Amino acid sequence: MARTARVSRKTKETDVEVELNLDGTGKSDISTGIGFLDHMFTAMSKHGRIDLTLKCKGDLHIDDHHTAEDCALTVGEAFDKALGDRKDIKRFGHAYCPLDEALSRAVVDISSRPSAHIELNLVREKIGELSCEMIPHVMESFATEARITLHVDNLKGKNDHHKAESAFKALGVALRQAISADSGAGVPSTKGVLQ
Repeated sequence: MARTARVSRKTKETDVEVELNLDGTGKSDISTGIGFLDHMFTAMSKHGRIDLTLKCKGDLHIDDHHTAEDCALTVGEAFDKALGDRKDIKRFGHAYCPLDEALSRAVVDISSRPSAHIELNLVREKIGELSCEMIPHVMESFATEARITLHVDNLKGKNDHHKAESAFKALGVALRQAISADSGAGVPSTKGVLQ
């Protein structure tokens, strides 16, 4: 059964369209109006082997907040929808990914309990047109709608671009591991349900 989803989110602030395939090859077509946000979702898609189409028209004349948050919420919702009944998956995933001097760790639990703990140690105000305060918020918003527990930590690094990108790469790899098939696992929970 194909693990795919298509989700739209339209408000007075943003108009977001997402198509997602959890069993893809990592191809992406992303246009949010914020170049660095596109870059981060592209990294997550590529290293997670998740095919992702993401289009957003947002109120960027105000700032980046609504666009970044709503894109993350919509991608998270599509992830949750595509995952379906959460049976016969590994459930847990973790990854360490470097980018030059930067090293980040991501740990994922497909738990159905939204929780996010993100420490990226970013010091700049912005990377491109994306405010650094929004970068962990994007991960938190994604985790909320994806209904996963997510821990992402930058362990070392000097360049904020490298820190953020290594974090999104690690997120992609950890997601790929957590959603991968574990045939015979049934619902990987002692409760018997992950809904």
